[in-house]
Amino acid sequence: MEYKTIRGFGEEVFKIEAEEIKNLGNRLSDDFEKSIELVLKSNGKLIISGMGKSGIVGKKIAATLASTGTPSFFMHPGEAYHGDLGMIEENDVVLLISNSGETDEVLKLIPFLKSQGNQTISMSGNNNSTLAKNTDFHLNISVEKEACPLQLAPTSSTTATMVMGDALAVALMKVRGFKDVNFAKFHPGGSLGKRLLQTAGSVMRKENLPIVNLDSSMTEIVHEITGGKCGLVIVMRDTLIQGVISDGDIRRTMETNQSDFFDLTSSDIMTTNPRIISVDEKLIKAGEIMNSNKINSLLVVDAEKNLVGVVQLFDLGI
Repeated sequence: MEYKTIRGFGEEVFKIEAEEIKNLGNRLSDDFEKSIELVLKSNGKLIISGMGKSGIVGKKIAATLASTGTPSFFMHPGEAYHGDLGMIEENDVVLLISNSGETDEVLKLIPFLKSQGNQTISMSGNNNSTLAKNTDFHLNISVEKEACPLQLAPTSSTTATMVMGDALAVALMKVRGFKDVNFAKFHPGGSLGKRLLQTAGSVMRKENLPIVNLDSSMTEIVHEITGGKCGLVIVMRDTLIQGVISDGDIRRTMETNQSDFFDLTSSDIMTTNPRIISVDEKLIKAGEIMNSNKINSLLVVDAEKNLVGVVQLFDLGI
């Protein structure tokens, strides 16, 4: 079989699912707004439950909600009847997912939820399903066509479910005014969390910094920049920063001063007033300075402007 034909199969899936997602927006009703209002007013968690593929997507939705400011977790409907119903408190909102709206394990949860007074939201592909009729608000995730050529494997329908979950999460983020600093709080191990929560001092290189004097020769500079492995050397006079010389500065100087290259000293080619950052400044600020000045290194200084280290672009996790 030709590769072009195989690629065509993939393109067809993208086309089908993209069209179904486009249609999904037309199916939003007032229940979407009411669902958002319900979650916002709740003092509890948003618990999500579903079987099979709906359950797998439900886990992703719960994870997205939890990381964007809405306390949430997934509860398997089968396990619920073996003790996990105890996880649900009276002030929790429960989101039940079933594409058909007739999944037995999911429907069995409704009597308990009603008796405890929990308010419920459902996602299904049928506005007239048992699930839709027995929950407070219903979100329509129906699709006209699965990407599966047999129309059996959940494909477009699971994508629609995930996108509806994303719509809930994003709407809640915007209404709450959820910011990047809030996101970082829940992602301290991620690159964004690192930049927003950690400081220049926490990642800087502070040992064996590549330092030269104002009158250091080009041979000394090249030797120091090679051994320093920072892509630069720092020009100092006593404890005062005078400038920096990057490996790019050396290359450009070699091109323009070939005949007298080795007669030059640090003061001849250094960049004065190099960009600095306080040891207590957040890494997000370091990234802004580097991007705006198109550089990949910053000198880190203390409160008295004394050199204490070097922070580089790769230290930011970008």
